[in-house]
This record gives sequence, C-alpha cells and structure tokens, in this order.
Amino acid sequence: MAGPGGEGLTDDDPTDELSAAWGVKEQLRRLLGADTLAQAWQERMRLGHYVQTANMAETDRLYETIVTWWEAIEVLIVTGATTAKVEAANTTIKNIKRTGRGFRNSANYKARILLASAARAAARTPITAGLSPRTA
Repeated sequence: MAGPGGEGLTDDDPTDELSAAWGVKEQLRRLLGADTLAQAWQERMRLGHYVQTANMAETDRLYETIVTWWEAIEVLIVTGATTAKVEAANTTIKNIKRTGRGFRNSANYKARILLASAARAAARTPITAGLSPRTA
C-alpha cells in the first residue's frame, strides 16, 4: 500500500498489521455494500479469510461481532432500513437536554424538543408550499 509520496508502509509498519487491518476494513465495506444475500454471504466468507490471515485480536473481535449480528446485517441488506433517523433524533434531544442543564418546566423541555424536530423536518422539505404556480 503506497503512502502520499508513493512510498509504502513498510518503513512505518514492519509487521504489516496496518495493511492487514486496512484490508479487513475494506472487505467489511464490501460486505455491507452487497446487493443480495448471496453476495453478502460470499463477502462474509472472504472477510473470514482476511481475518484469519490478519491474525490479530482486533480483527478476530470484529468478525465475532459480524457473526453475532448477522441476522440484523441481512435485514439491512434486504431492506436498506437503518436506525439513523432515530439516532439523529436522540442526539438532538440529548443536546437540548445538555444545553438546558436541567429543565424545571417539562412543558418547555417538550416544546424545545418539538421545535428542534420541526426545524429539522422543515430543512428537509422544499419550500414550495404557499407559492403560486408561477413562482414555484
């Protein structure tokens, strides 16, 4: 693997662990980008081979995690569904709570959460409502 100046990592990584970890990471990206379950299974088997070749505790743990969560990964591949929107909403709520430093009025806390949610929704919606057909 070449660095910015074209030199390899051999000087900085004599054990080749960085290259092995990078290869495992790239294989994981291919697995998660699979279009079909059959393709995902092939990529999982290839990932297992990369992990065995890398022979590192970190990559072994990563592969164990993939095996443990395989059913959820299959759902992701088939449906494309993630919890990203829910996680984003939870982060927004946590940030509001953090900046509020302990709301004493639960109605104000709820109003702030709803306003933040509405602002995010408005940012995703194109502004064409209420405009005449000429200006839209």
